[in-house]
Amino acid sequence: MEVKISAADVKKLRDMTGAGMMDCKKALKESGGDFDGAIEFLRKKGQKLSVKRQDREAKEGVVIAVVSDDKTKGVVVRLSCETDFVAKNEDFINLGKSIASHALAEFKDTKDELLATQFEGITLSDKIIEQVGVIGEKVEVASYEKLEAAMVVPYIHMGYRAGVIVGLNKADASFETAGKDVAMQVAAMKPIALDKDSVDDAVVQKEIEIGKDLAINEGKPAAMAEKIAIGRLNKFFKENTLLNQMFVKNNKQTIAAYLKSVDGDLTATGFKHVMLG
Repeated sequence: MEVKISAADVKKLRDMTGAGMMDCKKALKESGGDFDGAIEFLRKKGQKLSVKRQDREAKEGVVIAVVSDDKTKGVVVRLSCETDFVAKNEDFINLGKSIASHALAEFKDTKDELLATQFEGITLSDKIIEQVGVIGEKVEVASYEKLEAAMVVPYIHMGYRAGVIVGLNKADASFETAGKDVAMQVAAMKPIALDKDSVDDAVVQKEIEIGKDLAINEGKPAAMAEKIAIGRLNKFFKENTLLNQMFVKNNKQTIAAYLKSVDGDLTATGFKHVMLG
């Protein structure tokens, strides 16, 4: 006689283990309604192990950047784990590449939407839980970023420790090198925004306040403090926004000027930068 599994029992097991509702229902059916047996069933699938490891830090892993064949779309995915040993494993790297390719094909707006998609017969979220059981470490899709542009160029930093995608406003095979140069600039100099207009207002106000305090602490008159702060703000923009940064391969020109030297109308329209850690 089949044991009837109530919704309350399913919820209770979900609360105990963090496993999905359907997985909990199946586990309870397999165990004849016995909670210990159901937990054992879930542990064999890696479910319980995943919950036990939620407080562990997953700072290692791989970052994969990929773009579509027509180069109009790109994604960056960070698949995290706990140890460098696992991160360097070929199977783990290939899993990261597969997930990045899947993310590109799905091109969802958020990480949660991506995790809910079907991947190799189950949801991507369940696939990650499954890998926890296989690998024995906390594994997670820690970051997912997407970008669309006339041309998107990817760059993966050595050892898969960082990934960048850069959007350009024009598409041509001859722009590939320039796009990669700019992506490498992002990886090296870590700009916080594309240009000064893209910097969050809260960041701008904070920098102005810091500039004022510095000026006053240096003994400058309070009446001049704001003017000095604005001057420092311009320096902040030059150092921290991509188009205004000096090109690392030629510190006599900005990134904006470098792109114009390639094509008079060429510029970057956006970027995404994901790092381990």
